[in-house]
Amino acid sequence: MAPSGEFTVICTPARARELAAALALAADEAESAQSAEPVTVKARELRRGDVRDGDRAMTVEGVGIDGTTAHVTWKSGAGRSWTQGYDADADITLRRRG
Repeated sequence: MAPSGEFTVICTPARARELAAALALAADEAESAQSAEPVTVKARELRRGDVRDGDRAMTVEGVGIDGTTAHVTWKSGAGRSWTQGYDADADITLRRRG
């Protein structure tokens, strides 16, 4: 281990390319698996950039909590925005977590 706490790996250029290809493949597989599985979160836990699962793209612009109500501002793929109220404990299914 290097003095800064970082690891140093010494290998041939061919081995470095093999390692880079393996890491890129693993990253692609992890990304595919992650985006393939929907995630369910409580309305109060939504974050800006979350994308709702469904046939139309809806992205969270913001969330405000007022007691037991989550006021979620959505933006459509066409650029329209609206705010919708949910019970703060309502389950919202997302395509992926951003």
